[in-house]
Amino acid sequence: MALRDGAGPSGDGRHRQGSRPGRRGTRTGPAVRIPGAFGTALHTAGTVAKGAERVALLQEAVAILEGVSARLHHARALVDYGAALRRNGERTAAQEPLRQALHHASRCGAQSLTSRATDELLAAGARPRRVTLSGPEALTAQELRVAQLAARGATNRDIAQQLFVTRRTVEIHLTSAYRKLNITSRQHLAAALGVPE
Repeated sequence: MALRDGAGPSGDGRHRQGSRPGRRGTRTGPAVRIPGAFGTALHTAGTVAKGAERVALLQEAVAILEGVSARLHHARALVDYGAALRRNGERTAAQEPLRQALHHASRCGAQSLTSRATDELLAAGARPRRVTLSGPEALTAQELRVAQLAARGATNRDIAQQLFVTRRTVEIHLTSAYRKLNITSRQHLAAALGVPE
């Protein structure tokens, strides 16, 4: 991974003084071609930095991870960014990234991250919306995929093969989807999801 200006090994396997990732002025290199890894590295560097440097690194990590399909990593970076803003006295500015984090974390089914985002929002003076506990919005991405396939008539075996999971995993996702959709069988899935049969 490309490091920032002043960073890099000294030839003996150790890093030169000041080689910590997070110094201003990124170089182009392999990290630019792997934004998820670079965003995660910036996020990690931001969590150990202090003050304004912490905020800047986390802001950059959020911007990079926003364009990557790893929603959970993006949500974690958003929570840390919002928390850093709040700790720097920027309570109002902290609220939007924390709201986004709450949304992404709840969609991913990451309960501990959802709880942390809610706590940070409250600490920032916001009144977070109650997380949807029922209806299609309450489903995780995988539960929604499984439920949509089942609503279109696919068997548990077909769904498992198509999604490369076990039948037991399909059953678990369907059971959770039924509970969240307040239905008792797959015959009601199409109507609950608004999927044409």
